[in-house]
Amino acid sequence: MKYIIVLGDGMADEPIPSLGGKTPLQAAEKPEMDWLAAHGRNGLLDTIPQGFSPGSEIANLAILGYDLPKVFEGRGSLEAASMGVPIGDGEMAMRCNLITIENGRIKNHSGGQISTEEAAQLIGYLQEELGGKDVDFFPGVSYRHLLKMKGGDKHISCTPPHDVIGDDFRKHLIKPENEGAKATADRLNELTLKSMELLPKHPVNIARAKAGKDIANSIWPWSPGYRPKMQTLSEQFPEIKSGSVISAVDLIKGIGVYAGLKSIDVDGATGLYDTNYEGKAAAAIEALKNEDFVFLHLEASDEAGHDGDPELKILTIRYLNDRIIRPILNEIRTWDEDVSIAVLPDHPTPCAIRTHTAKPIPFTIYRTNGSSDSVTKFDEFSAKEGSYGLIAGRKFIELFLSNA
Repeated sequence: MKYIIVLGDGMADEPIPSLGGKTPLQAAEKPEMDWLAAHGRNGLLDTIPQGFSPGSEIANLAILGYDLPKVFEGRGSLEAASMGVPIGDGEMAMRCNLITIENGRIKNHSGGQISTEEAAQLIGYLQEELGGKDVDFFPGVSYRHLLKMKGGDKHISCTPPHDVIGDDFRKHLIKPENEGAKATADRLNELTLKSMELLPKHPVNIARAKAGKDIANSIWPWSPGYRPKMQTLSEQFPEIKSGSVISAVDLIKGIGVYAGLKSIDVDGATGLYDTNYEGKAAAAIEALKNEDFVFLHLEASDEAGHDGDPELKILTIRYLNDRIIRPILNEIRTWDEDVSIAVLPDHPTPCAIRTHTAKPIPFTIYRTNGSSDSVTKFDEFSAKEGSYGLIAGRKFIELFLSNA
């Protein structure tokens, strides 16, 4: 048996008045997703354990069966693994967004969807001006970067910028959770304020302003942690002897690295609606021919949710269906070997509130040699009638690999 998970990040939503009270999943034309739901078995999955915020790092680790209280050490440490940045003893890693602040308020979490090439220049500039002693900056993809701090204390309260769009940034500066973490919080806030002085002067931002684009005029460090201790998937599940992860996002690649999966880079993979869907589908098919397990991640729907754009979200769902699931399904129909396909989001990113929520998400599991239930559509409400019911955490990967 071969296994492939196709994950549309943030694809789940709430009913939207402009869509006639439908969710984007209900409104989108997605015949292959619906076919999989009709010929497979369905349910709802709670991906956010109690006490955790509904981030992609939490949800994707849960989907892969990890015990979050035991293994989670923040986004930064996971992204560092993807970027090849080692985290030594006494070092703390954090996600470091480039964001846009306007009139003292967080306008967006992405520096106006800044390009990777532009962002690399800005992060390099910050490293020259602010890095090299107790902190270092490492460039990632688009607005997503890494900050590493020597002697940092992870017991600080940080707010993801996509959760507080429109708010006064000062309300959400880092706060220590205990007296011992005060120096860490003060140092990180100092770096944020210094970045706000430096970044608007850089030629990249000057050119963006002239072109009428949002400028990436501040860093925003969040999700701190140390080096995690995680078993690989092969160590936990004998069904997985080898596998690959395919994503444009360092967070997901980093989870894959710690999970023992080979990270496959696809040219033109952006994490947005303009990503190279065909290239990702081809890479997934080729990987599945040679390995037992593939985790294929698409970020675009999540970004559309953060932008509050239902029509764009529908488009990303259609693209996922037509340009990812259709070619994969057409390919495996020609194989003699049985294949299991799971399709699901990791968490909802409702357009109305432009951030993640912790509500259970729909999932479908189709097996070429398996049975079906009464569900005929893939969406948040149809899945409630599925034969798997409501499950949580590790139960999903156990079901997926059990052929039950």
